[in-house]
Amino acid sequence: MKIAIIGVGAMGSIYAGLLADQGKHDVWAIDTWKDHVEAIKSKGLRVEGASGDRTVKINATTSPADVKDADLVIIATKDDGVAGAAKAALQVAKAGAPILTIQNGLGSADKVAEIVGSKRILMGVVGGFGASMKGPGHAHHNGMEFLRLGEMDGGLTPRLETVKQAWEAGGFKVLAFDDIHKMVWEKLICNCTYSGPCALTGLRVGEVQANPSAWSIAAACANEAYLVAMAKGIKLDFDDPVRYVREFGKKIPNARPSMLLDHMAGRPAEVDNINGAIPREGSKVGIATPINSVVVALLKAKEAGFGKA
Repeated sequence: MKIAIIGVGAMGSIYAGLLADQGKHDVWAIDTWKDHVEAIKSKGLRVEGASGDRTVKINATTSPADVKDADLVIIATKDDGVAGAAKAALQVAKAGAPILTIQNGLGSADKVAEIVGSKRILMGVVGGFGASMKGPGHAHHNGMEFLRLGEMDGGLTPRLETVKQAWEAGGFKVLAFDDIHKMVWEKLICNCTYSGPCALTGLRVGEVQANPSAWSIAAACANEAYLVAMAKGIKLDFDDPVRYVREFGKKIPNARPSMLLDHMAGRPAEVDNINGAIPREGSKVGIATPINSVVVALLKAKEAGFGKA
């Protein structure tokens, strides 16, 4: 299968490296980070961590125009890049080929659907990888949990099974769901628990759990998100959100969420579609979300100071 990955940051690099490692797929990495692309071209893409340590030769480019007739396009950009990536995906993919979008938080798939149509979209949910970039051409991940896949419009389809098998050939543990939106919310609850509090405090996931003050805020973020999901009629597989997010965090205690990594680099993070999604969705169903609202306000205040002396 010819697979194009648009957005080859930390998680995108994990996808690209493992999907290409077994030699069963023709993988193309597309990213705007020129040094990263050049490192991949000259030395290969190194992926180390929970899956082992490997350096894989793959195709890499900064221009989507270099890639044609992909059987599968994976959009792995951050939320602010998905609209541009969706337009590029139409250029890169074969006619009718599925477009798989994998982002943190809530709302990115809707942006892609506005451009390519929901019928063409598969949605992915990953958690527990704790990925980060060590430098150009070099990615690391702390864990290796499941990839959850589903059709945006619902149902279990032959193409969903084909894509599932393609990921399994790369060594991923994959589950297919007829209702992927439930999984999006289960991941979102974990994201808002750790993303905002870690970015504000500078603490890793395990350090937030160990710090009573930080954990009180993180647990409250989880509980608010859970109440919003319940009010929206999302059928979650757990009834104790704090226990659920604590167990999730125990698997990746040394991980720094992407929001923290962004702030460490002095760049804005995906606030609006992670912690910011909870007040937005809560207002639609009459659920107050004061803790997430304060976390969002503090994150944006912090970001307003980026680039200033």
